[in-house]
Amino acid sequence: MIRAESLTKLFPISRGRFKRATSLVHAVDGVSFDLPRGQSLGLVGESGCGKTTIGKLLVKLLEPTSGRILFASPPAKSGDAGGESVDIARIKGATVRNFRRHAQMIFQDPYESMNPRRVVLDTVAEPLQVQGIGASHERLDLVSGLLDRVGLTPAANFLFRHPHELSGGQRQRVAIARALVVGPSYVVADEPTSMLDVSIRAGIMNLMLELAQTQGVTYLLVTHDLAVARYMCQRIAVMYRGKIVEVGATEELLQDPLHPYTRALLSAVPVPIPGFRRQEVNIKGDASAAIDPPERCRFYDRCPLASVICLNSPHPTLAEKGPGHQVACHLV
Repeated sequence: MIRAESLTKLFPISRGRFKRATSLVHAVDGVSFDLPRGQSLGLVGESGCGKTTIGKLLVKLLEPTSGRILFASPPAKSGDAGGESVDIARIKGATVRNFRRHAQMIFQDPYESMNPRRVVLDTVAEPLQVQGIGASHERLDLVSGLLDRVGLTPAANFLFRHPHELSGGQRQRVAIARALVVGPSYVVADEPTSMLDVSIRAGIMNLMLELAQTQGVTYLLVTHDLAVARYMCQRIAVMYRGKIVEVGATEELLQDPLHPYTRALLSAVPVPIPGFRRQEVNIKGDASAAIDPPERCRFYDRCPLASVICLNSPHPTLAEKGPGHQVACHLV
C-alpha cells in the first residue's frame, strides 16, 4: 500500500532570527520501507529520532526534501489488484483531497488535537463535510454509529459535548472516530496510548485491532513502547537519529535483535518477574544531535561494537540477514 523510497526531510536552522540558515536538522535521512496492505508496521525508537516526522510525511502534512512516497489506492471491489501507485509527495489540488479520503492520522495528544470550541459532532463530522459525503442528517447518523462503535455509548450523550467535558480516554476515542469516519484504508497512529492511563490503554488497543479486522484498516504505529508495538503490529522498524537500523517480523526481531541499538532498547524494557534481570547492553554517552551529522554510522559514538570500518565508512544500508529481517550494521 505504501512504499517509501530514500525518504528525506531536512529542517534548516539559523543562529539568529534574521540570519541565513547555516545548518540542517536531518530529521529523516534516506529512509526506505514497505507497508503492505492489511498489515501494521510499528515504528519504534527514542524521542527525537524522526518517527512522528515520517508519520506526517506519509499523510502529506509535511513535504519531503527528497525521495518518493508511493501510495496504491485500495481496490474498488474485492478481488481487484488495487489502483496504480502515485507519488503523494507530488500530488496537488483535488488529488490531495481524494488521497485524504484514504489516509488519516490519529495524533498523539488528545488534549491538543481537538478544537476546544467545537462539539464532538462537529469534530467528527468535519472530514465528511470536507469530502462532501452525505447530507446533514446522514452525517449525524454516520457519526452516531461510529461513536457507538468506538465505545462512546449512548452516542446521544456525547454528540454535543465539548472536549473539556470528556476524559482522556474518551477524547482519544473521539480522535479515532474522526480518523475513521471517512473509511480510510490506512491510518498513521502517533503514540495513540501514551497520554492515557494504563487501565485505558488496553481498551484503546483492542478497539484499534478490532477496527483493523472489521474495516481492513492498515496502521503505521508510531511508538516508543515496544510492548504496544508487539501487541498491535506484525512487523517492527527500529529508528535511530533519522535512520532505520533494523526491520523484521515482530517476534523474530524481539527474540533475536541483531543491531546493538535494538538490543539496548530491549534491555531497557522492564520484566514483570521478580529477581529476573536482562543482560545490559553497554552503550556509551548520550544521543548525538541530528544537526549536520557525519556520514558515518549514526550510532558509532555510542556503539559497543564500533570499529575502524564504522568510522571510515558511510552509514550502512539495510542488508538482509534472514527472511524479512534487515539490519543496517557493518559488523552484524
